[in-house]
Amino acid sequence: MIKKFCNFIIQTCFKGKFLFLLISILCLLIFVPIFKGFAGLSILTNIIFTTTLISGAYAVSKKKHVPLTAIFLATPFFASLWTGMFLEIPSLVLVGECFGILFTGFIVITILSFIFREKEVTSNVIYGAIVVYLLIAIMWAFIYSLLEIIQPGSFAIREGQIGVDRHLFIYYSLVTITTLGYGDITPLTAQANSFSSLEAVIGQIYLVVTVARLVGINIAQSMGKKSG
Repeated sequence: MIKKFCNFIIQTCFKGKFLFLLISILCLLIFVPIFKGFAGLSILTNIIFTTTLISGAYAVSKKKHVPLTAIFLATPFFASLWTGMFLEIPSLVLVGECFGILFTGFIVITILSFIFREKEVTSNVIYGAIVVYLLIAIMWAFIYSLLEIIQPGSFAIREGQIGVDRHLFIYYSLVTITTLGYGDITPLTAQANSFSSLEAVIGQIYLVVTVARLVGINIAQSMGKKSG
């Protein structure tokens, strides 16, 4: 019975590549903040973040050159992520953030091209659309983190926040892309203001265009079935 249940879980996770990536991203968003306050668990949070990136490469592995490009872009970030646990090398952190932006941007473009090529609305297409939205937020978190490294003090952060790092900017990015705006983190510089505004606009445009696209395909499917 247990064996059958385990097999069911594995098959469910790997049935759709985008579902596996979506699960990885949700684990990143849920578990990293939970473990962040505990000493000695930084390795676990890094494993979750690494798994998310590897899942991204796996999700776009339809053509040979695509996963190779994804791995090439992700490797410098992996080096920065894991080296940072033992050594503080500012230049390596800077390079890691830059490649983090390039990697997530590459995954976003690749998945979007898949979504807009599809002629049917399947569960995999829906998972892919959700993943793109979350990856855009993660990509912008890299941008904010890079901006804070280049221009310290670009954001005003409320007292009580545990450290100014990438995970904090993931939170800020999600709040911005959803236009929720709690106000506990505020952009102070012209660059920070511009990037924050741009993310909010892109997030809304993405939702409008993607939903319209999926609804249009679904209507075309329904009409095709009726006429058939």
